[in-house]
Amino acid sequence: MERIIVTGIVSAYGRKQVLNGVDLSAAAGECVGLVGANGCGKSTLLNILAGMRKADGGSILFDGQPAFDSGTLQIPLSKKQQKQLFIYYTGYVPQESQLIEELTVRDNLLLWYGKAKLLKAELEQQPLCQLGLKQLCRMRVKKLSGGQKKRVSIGCALAGHPPVLLLDEPGAALDLPGKAEVRRYLQSYKQLGGTIIIATHEESDLELCDKVYALKNGISRQISPSLRGDALMQIL
Repeated sequence: MERIIVTGIVSAYGRKQVLNGVDLSAAAGECVGLVGANGCGKSTLLNILAGMRKADGGSILFDGQPAFDSGTLQIPLSKKQQKQLFIYYTGYVPQESQLIEELTVRDNLLLWYGKAKLLKAELEQQPLCQLGLKQLCRMRVKKLSGGQKKRVSIGCALAGHPPVLLLDEPGAALDLPGKAEVRRYLQSYKQLGGTIIIATHEESDLELCDKVYALKNGISRQISPSLRGDALMQIL
């Protein structure tokens, strides 16, 4: 069974139609890439999948459970229950850092994990252990490199062990070592059965992807994950 199925998602900002029928699906252990020109709706789609923005139409299923539907399905859940599905299933890492720079890594993580005992236990286990966050706990966020900050952001998003990780341009503003750090972790996350949906402009990110969808004119189109260079640009 697909872990997430997105069908016919529509979204507009006033009169500006951004998404006009987006479909995609992803199973456990899969990484799905979203590509497209600036303003094509990649971030809007991720916000919808994270439950931060309500779509104007379409449906979203997590493990067959409807988290959102505009009328094509019968949803027996309340709005509160639907919101809880989004919270349970998705962890979202936006392009811009949401970390509090003046706090330590530990204090930033505590804002998400809630209890010091819980955080301590999590730091000893996957996936936080693989992110190497235990070694960074005493450092203030403002002292971290770009790659380290992104790892902390991913760690915050993984509070509650969501099975779907949403990433918006994870390599933006990172140097080559920072990008390599993040990709190594994401590959491990996939191997553990996690599902990743990643919006990116970087062809190197597509090496992680089992599926790739191009967004253009508000519509999604599944393309070959092996497309690169001019062949990819012609589609976008």
